[in-house]
Amino acid sequence: MENQEKKHKRRVRYSGTHPRSYKEKYKEHNPEKYADTIEKVISKGSTPAGMHISIMVQEILDFLQIKPGQQGLDATLGYGGHTKKMLECLQGQGHMYALDVDLIESAKTKERLLKQGYGEEILTIKLLNFANIDQIAKEAGKFDFVLADLGVSSMQIDNPERGFTYKFEGPLDLRMNPQKGTSAAERLTEITEEEFVGMMMENSDEPYAQEIAKVVMKKLRQGKKIETTTQLKHAIEEALAFIPEKERKDAVKKSCQRVFQALRIDVNSEFEVLYEFLDKLPDVLAPGGRVAILTFHSGEDRLVKKSFKQLKRAGIYADVSRDVIRPSAKECRRNGRARSTKMRWAIRA
Repeated sequence: MENQEKKHKRRVRYSGTHPRSYKEKYKEHNPEKYADTIEKVISKGSTPAGMHISIMVQEILDFLQIKPGQQGLDATLGYGGHTKKMLECLQGQGHMYALDVDLIESAKTKERLLKQGYGEEILTIKLLNFANIDQIAKEAGKFDFVLADLGVSSMQIDNPERGFTYKFEGPLDLRMNPQKGTSAAERLTEITEEEFVGMMMENSDEPYAQEIAKVVMKKLRQGKKIETTTQLKHAIEEALAFIPEKERKDAVKKSCQRVFQALRIDVNSEFEVLYEFLDKLPDVLAPGGRVAILTFHSGEDRLVKKSFKQLKRAGIYADVSRDVIRPSAKECRRNGRARSTKMRWAIRA
């Protein structure tokens, strides 16, 4: 019957303390409502689904020395944890700008920060790649402090639909903005075996790049598809079958992490974007302006270190960090994703 009432659909039960399905973790997706669950997950060294735990917050704030009335830029908004802490330092005076290319997550973050009292009078969020900081500076003027956190947000990693991790079945996508550019699956069909080897070696120092590229490209030539995260993982497992069984599981895990990283860097042009950002950075900083950058692998860190050193020699930066600053052992225990973080800073002359 047309007028027949629709049957009530029950919410999926939260099965146990660690439900495996991303969508089933409704408690973790509602941090305000289920604070106890969130704290339990964090205390075990895990990141709750749909959340991102900001890294090295105190170290960043100690260096930036934010004062009320200043103007700042979070070049990589993400979940907004760093942005919120910087806004708190402004005490309602001054202005924060924040950039992100992920239209899915930036909309959620904007709504979350608005509910916490940070509206457009103090915070402006732009859907813009941080390579285009010169565009935001034309509108806003120069910045007293800038932060760039180059890591992938946990919300992106944990959502299987985004294809950022080998741990869950999902489309092999890896784009920060899924509406632009070429997915990782498409990219694999466009490159040669030699190019794939080069990508893995340059972007993630993959020691088994040749073996992995050989298997992946052979499968594609045979008409087999590598369109999902699991299909790529299985190809990597096949390529590393020669490794002794005792060592194989760990080797596969590490190679999966590196191969996914290499593809993510490639499809999002991450090194090119970072080059452009570092090149434009001095021109958007006010005299005495401070910038802190968090990197997560050696390729990024090398670029930042080189740029800062060269520009200090040229007299453009008054001072730069001599050594990297790392998160404390306590933070790494609480947030495993902090372990590979390196922070470098510079002060505009």
